[in-house]
Amino acid sequence: MVGRNLLAYLKSKEITTLPTDLSGWEHSGDLRDKDFVFTRLANLDFDAIVHLAAITDIKKTIEDPHLCFEVNCMGTSNILELGRRKNVSRVLLSSSANVYGAPKSNPVSEDAPFDPRAPYDYSKVVCENLTMGFHKAKGLPVSITRSWLLFGEHDQPSRATIRFIRACLKGEPLTLFNGGRDTTAPTHALNFAKLVLTVLQSKKADGEAFNFGGEGPVSIRELAETIKRLTGSNSPLTLAPPRSELEATPQISYPSTKKMKDMLGYQYDLNLEQGLERTISWVKSESRP
Repeated sequence: MVGRNLLAYLKSKEITTLPTDLSGWEHSGDLRDKDFVFTRLANLDFDAIVHLAAITDIKKTIEDPHLCFEVNCMGTSNILELGRRKNVSRVLLSSSANVYGAPKSNPVSEDAPFDPRAPYDYSKVVCENLTMGFHKAKGLPVSITRSWLLFGEHDQPSRATIRFIRACLKGEPLTLFNGGRDTTAPTHALNFAKLVLTVLQSKKADGEAFNFGGEGPVSIRELAETIKRLTGSNSPLTLAPPRSELEATPQISYPSTKKMKDMLGYQYDLNLEQGLERTISWVKSESRP
């Protein structure tokens, strides 16, 4: 989802290094496969790498931590080595707010201590360390983004925002794990895409990490209620238990965005409701025969 929205954003900004015709340019493969990374991808012409690939399903990473660490960590190591070999201008690692776990205080600044809980969270901590290791040992230009809840067109059906929208449009109940008490800072993926481009174009961002999320804290219940209002739905809210014992304590986490605003001059293009309205329109269009 994030990748497709990033591509759409870059094309809308007429980034000259992005091919107009992507046929024959897109490649899919396993980032653990060195032949795929160091031969097929290495033969492409590119100036920077935005590394978004990872297993992100918390439940799957709990069920199979080994696969999570193989894909997320070894895949990241291979991507960083690819960037070094290609002498790219920047490798941008997409990390996660999950590295902070359940923070002791909010908003969360970039110097807050890491406190991962699930295997996915730990994998992102490792990926960040690998990234900074390449930066310090090999001089590889890198940046890191730590995102809170992103949503938008092409989102996975299992993710909260799309689940809520589809349920509201059908008049079905909205299931709120942990009673909807978890609090985050949701924002549309195009806002994240703008940050990516801003980071790639800023020399100040080299070697830096940036927290990123919406403009203010929103509980999952508040998110569901906002979607109900925007869709005019009467769907009932169903309060459900947490998905796992690791997530039993409600996670109240939202970022300080001061660093990206002060250092990069970043400003949002879409507020929460504008982003949700775009996503609702897309879901409706996808549902038409």
